[in-house]
Amino acid sequence: MKTFNYIRTIALLIGLCVTSPLWAAVMSPDKLVEKSIQEVMGIIKQDEAIKSGDKNRIYGLVNDKILPHFNFNRMTKLAMGKNWKKATPEQQDELVNAFRTLLVRTYSNALSNYQDEVVKVTPIKNLGSNTDSTVKTTVIQGNSKAPVPINYSMQKTDGNWKIYDVTVSGVSLVTNYRGSFNSKIRKQGVEGLINALNKKNKSLQNK
Repeated sequence: MKTFNYIRTIALLIGLCVTSPLWAAVMSPDKLVEKSIQEVMGIIKQDEAIKSGDKNRIYGLVNDKILPHFNFNRMTKLAMGKNWKKATPEQQDELVNAFRTLLVRTYSNALSNYQDEVVKVTPIKNLGSNTDSTVKTTVIQGNSKAPVPINYSMQKTDGNWKIYDVTVSGVSLVTNYRGSFNSKIRKQGVEGLINALNKKNKSLQNK
């Protein structure tokens, strides 16, 4: 599935956008992203176990600091599109869990290759009472590589801002997944997609 290669490439950049529950409740989304990036970069730079590639330590960082602040239900539903209704409630739960596990494995592998990227956050003007917003950032890479624009689509629910889509250089993560998910479902049905996700998760676990 082409999408798996795509997400592996951008996983580190997305993974830098994390937060603590307290920040999510009191900060605007742009300030939240900026504060979060600083915290995670600090952890990665100072934690010798993470820098040495300790998988358990990296998994802990991803689970504790990153994934709790993604809206996986909405992300999975958007990625499934019209096929979401074809899945039984049990299959929907399996899809959400498999999607979450996929990101755990992908982010963990990507964080072990962190190379001091610099992220600039564009301030949001006139957020007002909006509960849906896009945070625009630019990742400055070393070795004369071109900057990478990343937009985070975020929604405020119950006082917390959560990510439900990420757009990298104009390519939406959700839209990209929708294409690969639809293709797999056309060929093998919803159960085939679940099996493919689980298979990919096992392969990432062994890396």
